[in-house]
Amino acid sequence: MAASSNSSLSGSSVSSDPEDYQPPIWKSYLYQLQQEAPRPKRITCPQEMESRPKYYGREFHGMISREYADELLVGAEGAYLIRESQRQPGTHTLALRFGHQTLNYRLFYDGKHFVGEKRFESVHDLVTDALITLYIETKAAEYIAKMTTNPIYEHLGYTSLLKDKMVHRLSRERTEPRRVTFQRDERISSPLVQRTALKDTPEKQCFYEKIHNFKVHTFRGPHWCEYCANFMWGLIAQGVRCSDCGLNVHKQCSKLVPSDCQPDLRRIKKVYSCDLTTLVKAHNTTRPMVVDMCIREIELRGMNSEGLYRVSGFSEHIEEVRLAFDRDGDKADISASAYADINIIAGALKLYLRDLPIPVITFDLYSKFIQSAKLPNAESRLEAIHESLLQLPPAHYETLRYLMAHLKRVTQLAKDNLMSSENLGIVYGPTLMQPPEQNALITLNDMRQQKLVVQLMIEHEDVLF
Repeated sequence: MAASSNSSLSGSSVSSDPEDYQPPIWKSYLYQLQQEAPRPKRITCPQEMESRPKYYGREFHGMISREYADELLVGAEGAYLIRESQRQPGTHTLALRFGHQTLNYRLFYDGKHFVGEKRFESVHDLVTDALITLYIETKAAEYIAKMTTNPIYEHLGYTSLLKDKMVHRLSRERTEPRRVTFQRDERISSPLVQRTALKDTPEKQCFYEKIHNFKVHTFRGPHWCEYCANFMWGLIAQGVRCSDCGLNVHKQCSKLVPSDCQPDLRRIKKVYSCDLTTLVKAHNTTRPMVVDMCIREIELRGMNSEGLYRVSGFSEHIEEVRLAFDRDGDKADISASAYADINIIAGALKLYLRDLPIPVITFDLYSKFIQSAKLPNAESRLEAIHESLLQLPPAHYETLRYLMAHLKRVTQLAKDNLMSSENLGIVYGPTLMQPPEQNALITLNDMRQQKLVVQLMIEHEDVLF
């Protein structure tokens, strides 16, 4: 395989100005191979077959042997036919000529044709894709195995330039940095003193890591991988695309892409039921806007409301608030003139937290928090909860910290609103933490611990966060 068959990356000019950044020259070798791949040649049956399924055409030859199929296909690279299996009547086999031999594949149909993961509208498309894949993987097996070793993603500073461009754009929109503190000071010996010292340590810039949300994608027209710069071959499902930021890469390259997704607001279709980290990164905020805006509104006019968070607002009005956030984002009107009953706003906040695809206390840490609540010693219990809190994703941690500080202020007015930390624990326990397995019995058994975890976080908010 000649090295000259690749377009060189050395011709790419990388400007230090993010606004002038141009993508590198894409490598053309795999694209050239796809153009060279054999074309499908349908071998038709000379007579009409009564047993032919309605979703096959004249390429169906009925129940014939492998040997006879081989005779019909010999000498025509890319030739194909469909036969009924003699060994398993009622099942069908795609016989395909490639590499001077006949390959046989069990063929399925469920509304679309398939032999593996990919689904095709026609047998012709299936064969076209198969010939491209077979040809490229035969001719370029060694090249494909090595194509991720020198990715443009890092080699040419591709990612860092895109990040600089994003930071440059955001800096024009918001000059005040968003900050969060969550690391404890290891120089202080006492655990409780360590936690208190958190309040006095300098805050750091909050950069939330986020993994890409890759999904199999069919690209219309030629596309190149934005990780390795190689062509994404095939007819359909050639690679994966991040549904949050739009990054396009090979499936094998997706495993190597760093957790640096910067969601594009144009791709975020809603606010409710959107992943928490995805939402805050897309909007460049420290916490979800719903949390900030609802808490701000509640503290403005609802802190003395009896049964705050326990009394339900009208469900149809809560649904209106949800739709307003999904439609208008941070421009949603949740003022008293729009919703006089503060329980509607409180209900909208609880609904947002309850509908998160990954709860604020994440599935993978659920059992740690539950086990922490079961510890008999009060000091050990707090220490275990604190250690678990430090393992939360930063956006989840910051959201929980802000919420607990708010709920602490709610309890300080318990004489008026009748909401103690225990009452709030009952309300917020199942809202903030849910078991990974959606099992009603587990949820029922863990309710006491769920309540206690939230109760302790409210009561000891000043030392746990």
